[in-house]
Amino acid sequence: MKNRNIMKGNLILTLAAIIWGCAFVAQSVGMDHMGPFTFQATRTIIAGFVLIPVFIISDRIKMKKGTYKKMSRDELKSLVVGGVLCGLALCAATNIQQFGIIGTSVGKAGFITALYIVIVPFLGVFMGKKIKAHNWSCVLFSVFGLYLLCINENLSFSIYDLYILICAFIFSIHIMIVDHFVKKADPVKMSCIQMFVSGGISAILMFIFEKPAVAPIIDAWIPVLYAGVLSSGVAYTLQIVGQKDTNPTVASMILSLEAVFSVLSGAIILSEIPTLREGIGCALMFIAIIASQLFDQYSPKDLILMISKKGRHKKQP
Repeated sequence: MKNRNIMKGNLILTLAAIIWGCAFVAQSVGMDHMGPFTFQATRTIIAGFVLIPVFIISDRIKMKKGTYKKMSRDELKSLVVGGVLCGLALCAATNIQQFGIIGTSVGKAGFITALYIVIVPFLGVFMGKKIKAHNWSCVLFSVFGLYLLCINENLSFSIYDLYILICAFIFSIHIMIVDHFVKKADPVKMSCIQMFVSGGISAILMFIFEKPAVAPIIDAWIPVLYAGVLSSGVAYTLQIVGQKDTNPTVASMILSLEAVFSVLSGAIILSEIPTLREGIGCALMFIAIIASQLFDQYSPKDLILMISKKGRHKKQP
């Protein structure tokens, strides 16, 4: 049952990574019509409203089944505190990322953002979590794959690259906050709170630094709705649900697949066909993810025994 829950969580996180990968295209297109704060405020507020009926319907289903439990004071506190902290981290990370996308390529932005797969284990060590040796190996393997996937020119560090690097660090903090609160609060309700917190702060910044208008938002309704409903509302909720049964280091590696899917979505939507080097990078990323999942559930000795047993069965007439 435990292994099944881990696999389920990993599949949910992979779906979130797919949605986020396609969101890089939506963010890039959306920025042609409006400022960064306007885009982020619109998408996250939409996401918050999308999630309200989700947890209402969920609670009603639980009431009919007789499984609904009223939250205790400690659970309510964890929900509010976790939601607010996630919202603050999400607001900072997504807005800084949006500024970074203005002046750097989508590929480089995807690579630098995905560096949270390296940052998360380091943060975990400072928080008293033990990182297994195979996880470190898979992280390094993933980083090399990401390099081949996204860096096609000489790596020069501009102010926009720095924005994305800062965003990667804050996303790492967000992952650790989710890991801390996810077992204490309802995932959908916590995600809803984080969206309204992030959207509210972004809206304040939007009115201070930009001149928002309805017409540009309507013109970019497809990328806005994708980023709001799927990328913000669905994917960030999937992240919280998926992390419930997944090690944060493995979770960060799976979520980093958004870089792979950003390249694939660019090929499908924008006709940007990946090169051989990018294809090798994708392959290395998938190998690292599969290895991290296998070694997180089984020891190398158990895997060798499983493979040898299967080999013996095949040889039998």
